[in-house]
Amino acid sequence: MNGIAMQRVDGSARVAFAVSGGTTRLTDLYQRGAAKVRLPKVYDLPQTAVLLNTAGGLTGGDRLSYEVSLAEGAHAIVTTQTAERAYESAGGSAKVTGVLTVGDNAVLEWLPQETILFNRSALSRSIRADLASNARLLMLETIVFGRMAMGERVNSVFFRDSWRIRRNGRLVFADEVRLGGNAEQILAGPATAREGQAVATLVDCTPDAQDRLELARSCLDNLTSGTVQAAASAWNGLLSVRFVSDDSCDLRNALITFLTGYRSADLPRVWHC
Repeated sequence: MNGIAMQRVDGSARVAFAVSGGTTRLTDLYQRGAAKVRLPKVYDLPQTAVLLNTAGGLTGGDRLSYEVSLAEGAHAIVTTQTAERAYESAGGSAKVTGVLTVGDNAVLEWLPQETILFNRSALSRSIRADLASNARLLMLETIVFGRMAMGERVNSVFFRDSWRIRRNGRLVFADEVRLGGNAEQILAGPATAREGQAVATLVDCTPDAQDRLELARSCLDNLTSGTVQAAASAWNGLLSVRFVSDDSCDLRNALITFLTGYRSADLPRVWHC
């Protein structure tokens, strides 16, 4: 098979919302390749967009890009149909990019389900967000290293995750993760994950973030799983919560409990399927 190019995923999707008649409504939808968007009917939640990768996962050389835009005053949730999966790569990295634009007094809740990194996978992901003065972005990402319940171990992986959030063009939050090699050994250290197998980061970028810190910590106090460790901090219009667990199921249940309490609202139905 030498010299034969393997077929690779190349997909992109774009969705936009704006307020019309006092209600957030869809104003733009584009999808190409394996990147799809579904818009379920919701009655007790904001407008919700569900992202799908119809290829069923990612491997080296795959490309997916997503764009989400909210006009002034709009409120929308963007999530995923299920967990994304990065499989063993025969060469190169899968690349996933996200571009988020949130207008004044708009609220975007970026709440995808977890990404699972399998042994010998390679994934490079970047998310760029541009916020107006009074916009709010609630953003969550969860990474699971293999499926321990299936006896899987991740002793070789490449993962890069880059976040950049700007408000009025000024950088207000940057987070960069680069992990290459034996994930079990890297995550075993006390400054990494203390042998944790699943991690999550939540950022609430909102002008009154510091006023929400007490709420966030009280929601963390309500977590019942002993395998999940988490802590929250807030500064300069940002609130950040980091989670780590040695059990991905415990972490998922903790995130559902935390997000439901912190947001005072249920998560989209796909989170419970």
